[in-house]
Amino acid sequence: MEVGRRLDWLGEQLLDRRIRAVLPHLRGRLLDIGCGTNRLVRTYRDGVGVDVFDLGNADLIVEDASRLPYPDESFDTVTIVAALNHMPNRSAVLAEARRLLRPGGRIVVTMIPPGISRLWHKLRERSDADQHERGMQEGELYGMTAAELRQALEAAGFRVVREERFMLGVNRLSVAEK
Repeated sequence: MEVGRRLDWLGEQLLDRRIRAVLPHLRGRLLDIGCGTNRLVRTYRDGVGVDVFDLGNADLIVEDASRLPYPDESFDTVTIVAALNHMPNRSAVLAEARRLLRPGGRIVVTMIPPGISRLWHKLRERSDADQHERGMQEGELYGMTAAELRQALEAAGFRVVREERFMLGVNRLSVAEK
Protein backbone atom coordinates (compact mmCIF):
# COMPACT_ATOMS: atom_id res chain seq x y z
CA MET A 1 0.00 0.00 0.00
CA GLU A 2 1.40 3.38 -0.96
CA VAL A 3 1.91 6.16 1.54
CA GLY A 4 -1.14 8.38 1.91
CA ARG A 5 -4.80 7.81 2.56
CA ARG A 6 -5.85 4.17 2.97
CA LEU A 7 -9.16 2.89 1.73
CA ASP A 8 -11.13 0.31 3.64
CA TRP A 9 -10.44 -3.33 2.75
CA LEU A 10 -13.33 -3.61 0.28
CA GLY A 11 -12.42 -0.27 -1.30
CA GLU A 12 -8.86 -1.56 -1.79
CA GLN A 13 -10.10 -4.72 -3.50
CA LEU A 14 -12.41 -2.82 -5.84
CA LEU A 15 -9.67 -0.37 -6.78
CA ASP A 16 -7.30 -3.26 -7.52
CA ARG A 17 -9.89 -4.83 -9.83
CA ARG A 18 -10.49 -1.55 -11.65
CA ILE A 19 -6.76 -1.10 -12.15
CA ARG A 20 -6.41 -4.65 -13.51
CA ALA A 21 -9.26 -3.96 -15.96
CA VAL A 22 -7.76 -0.66 -17.16
CA LEU A 23 -4.05 -1.59 -17.43
CA PRO A 24 -4.30 -3.60 -20.69
CA HIS A 25 -5.79 -0.55 -22.44
CA LEU A 26 -3.04 1.90 -21.52
CA ARG A 27 -0.30 2.95 -23.91
CA GLY A 28 2.37 5.63 -23.82
CA ARG A 29 2.32 8.53 -21.39
CA LEU A 30 -0.70 8.46 -19.06
CA LEU A 31 -2.80 11.21 -17.48
CA ASP A 32 -5.17 9.93 -14.79
CA ILE A 33 -7.87 12.52 -14.03
CA GLY A 34 -9.55 12.01 -10.67
CA CYS A 35 -6.64 9.84 -9.61
CA GLY A 36 -7.61 9.54 -5.92
CA THR A 37 -4.67 7.86 -4.21
CA ASN A 38 -2.86 7.70 -7.60
CA ARG A 39 -2.42 3.93 -7.51
CA LEU A 40 -3.03 3.51 -11.27
CA VAL A 41 -0.17 5.84 -12.21
CA ARG A 42 2.11 4.31 -9.56
CA THR A 43 1.37 0.86 -10.97
CA TYR A 44 1.73 1.86 -14.64
CA ARG A 45 4.85 4.00 -13.90
CA ASP A 46 4.66 6.41 -16.86
CA GLY A 47 2.35 9.31 -16.23
CA VAL A 48 0.81 11.78 -13.85
CA GLY A 49 -2.26 11.71 -11.66
CA VAL A 50 -4.36 14.80 -10.97
CA ASP A 51 -7.31 15.33 -8.67
CA VAL A 52 -9.32 18.17 -7.17
CA PHE A 53 -9.23 16.52 -3.74
CA ASP A 54 -6.07 15.62 -1.87
CA LEU A 55 -6.62 11.94 -1.15
CA GLY A 56 -2.90 11.23 -0.97
CA ASN A 57 -0.15 10.76 -3.53
CA ALA A 58 -1.64 12.75 -6.44
CA ASP A 59 1.06 14.31 -8.57
CA LEU A 60 -0.98 17.50 -8.84
CA ILE A 61 -3.99 18.88 -6.97
CA VAL A 62 -5.98 21.28 -9.16
CA GLU A 63 -8.93 23.54 -8.58
CA ASP A 64 -10.64 22.49 -11.80
CA ALA A 65 -9.96 19.30 -13.79
CA SER A 66 -11.15 21.03 -16.96
CA ARG A 67 -8.17 23.42 -16.87
CA LEU A 68 -4.97 21.45 -16.55
CA PRO A 69 -1.49 23.01 -16.86
CA TYR A 70 -0.19 20.79 -19.66
CA PRO A 71 0.47 21.68 -23.30
CA ASP A 72 -1.80 20.38 -26.05
CA GLU A 73 -1.18 16.77 -27.08
CA SER A 74 0.95 15.89 -24.03
CA PHE A 75 -0.43 12.39 -23.39
CA ASP A 76 -1.13 9.14 -25.23
CA THR A 77 -3.80 7.90 -22.81
CA VAL A 78 -6.15 9.67 -20.41
CA THR A 79 -8.00 7.66 -17.79
CA ILE A 80 -10.96 8.55 -15.61
CA VAL A 81 -11.52 5.58 -13.32
CA ALA A 82 -14.79 5.57 -11.36
CA ALA A 83 -14.71 9.37 -11.24
CA LEU A 84 -16.40 11.05 -14.23
CA ASN A 85 -19.80 10.98 -12.52
CA HIS A 86 -18.26 12.89 -9.60
CA MET A 87 -17.22 15.77 -11.88
CA PRO A 88 -20.02 18.34 -12.18
CA ASN A 89 -18.36 19.81 -15.30
CA ARG A 90 -18.07 16.44 -17.09
CA SER A 91 -18.33 17.89 -20.60
CA ALA A 92 -15.54 20.41 -19.97
CA VAL A 93 -13.31 17.71 -18.41
CA LEU A 94 -13.79 15.46 -21.44
CA ALA A 95 -13.00 18.37 -23.77
CA GLU A 96 -9.83 19.01 -21.78
CA ALA A 97 -8.90 15.33 -22.00
CA ARG A 98 -9.29 15.50 -25.78
CA ARG A 99 -7.08 18.62 -25.94
CA LEU A 100 -4.37 16.85 -23.99
CA LEU A 101 -4.35 13.70 -26.10
CA ARG A 102 -1.94 13.24 -28.97
CA PRO A 103 -3.39 12.30 -32.37
CA GLY A 104 -4.61 8.72 -32.13
CA GLY A 105 -4.68 8.98 -28.34
CA ARG A 106 -7.31 7.26 -26.27
CA ILE A 107 -9.41 7.83 -23.21
CA VAL A 108 -10.34 4.96 -20.89
CA VAL A 109 -13.30 5.47 -18.56
CA THR A 110 -14.85 3.11 -16.01
CA MET A 111 -18.37 3.60 -14.67
CA ILE A 112 -21.20 1.88 -12.83
CA PRO A 113 -24.89 2.46 -13.60
CA PRO A 114 -26.92 4.90 -11.47
CA GLY A 115 -29.16 2.37 -9.69
CA ILE A 116 -26.27 0.23 -8.56
CA SER A 117 -24.31 3.33 -7.58
CA ARG A 118 -27.11 4.64 -5.36
CA LEU A 119 -27.47 1.28 -3.64
CA TRP A 120 -23.70 0.90 -3.31
CA HIS A 121 -23.24 4.35 -1.76
CA LYS A 122 -26.04 3.65 0.71
CA LEU A 123 -24.63 0.25 1.73
CA ARG A 124 -21.09 1.62 2.07
CA GLU A 125 -21.73 5.01 3.64
CA ARG A 126 -20.32 3.95 7.02
CA SER A 127 -17.18 2.24 5.74
CA ASP A 128 -16.30 4.36 2.69
CA ALA A 129 -13.71 6.92 3.77
CA ASP A 130 -14.34 9.07 0.68
CA GLN A 131 -18.01 9.50 1.60
CA HIS A 132 -17.03 10.55 5.11
CA GLU A 133 -14.46 13.06 3.90
CA ARG A 134 -16.42 14.81 1.17
CA GLY A 135 -19.73 13.06 0.39
CA MET A 136 -21.69 13.82 -2.78
CA GLN A 137 -21.45 17.41 -3.99
CA GLU A 138 -23.88 19.42 -6.11
CA GLY A 139 -23.73 18.34 -9.75
CA GLU A 140 -22.34 14.88 -9.05
CA LEU A 141 -24.21 11.85 -10.35
CA TYR A 142 -24.70 8.40 -8.93
CA GLY A 143 -23.11 6.66 -11.92
CA MET A 144 -23.97 6.93 -15.60
CA THR A 145 -25.69 4.56 -17.99
CA ALA A 146 -23.75 3.11 -20.92
CA ALA A 147 -25.75 5.34 -23.27
CA GLU A 148 -25.07 8.47 -21.18
CA LEU A 149 -21.34 7.76 -21.11
CA ARG A 150 -21.21 7.01 -24.83
CA GLN A 151 -23.13 10.21 -25.58
CA ALA A 152 -20.80 12.29 -23.38
CA LEU A 153 -17.70 10.84 -25.05
CA GLU A 154 -19.07 11.38 -28.55
CA ALA A 155 -20.19 14.94 -27.73
CA ALA A 156 -16.58 15.66 -26.69
CA GLY A 157 -15.34 14.48 -30.08
CA PHE A 158 -14.29 10.93 -29.20
CA ARG A 159 -15.10 7.78 -31.14
CA VAL A 160 -15.97 4.87 -28.85
CA VAL A 161 -14.02 1.79 -29.99
CA ARG A 162 -14.61 -0.64 -27.12
CA GLU A 163 -17.14 -1.19 -24.36
CA GLU A 164 -16.91 -4.10 -21.97
CA ARG A 165 -18.20 -5.17 -18.59
CA PHE A 166 -15.99 -6.31 -15.74
CA MET A 167 -16.21 -7.04 -12.02
CA LEU A 168 -19.17 -9.42 -12.20
CA GLY A 169 -20.63 -7.39 -15.06
CA VAL A 170 -21.45 -4.47 -12.78
CA ASN A 171 -18.73 -2.07 -13.93
CA ARG A 172 -18.25 -0.91 -17.51
CA LEU A 173 -15.04 0.05 -19.23
CA SER A 174 -15.18 2.30 -22.31
CA VAL A 175 -12.26 3.06 -24.61
CA ALA A 176 -12.58 5.94 -27.05
CA GLU A 177 -10.13 7.49 -29.49
CA LYS A 178 -9.44 11.07 -30.39
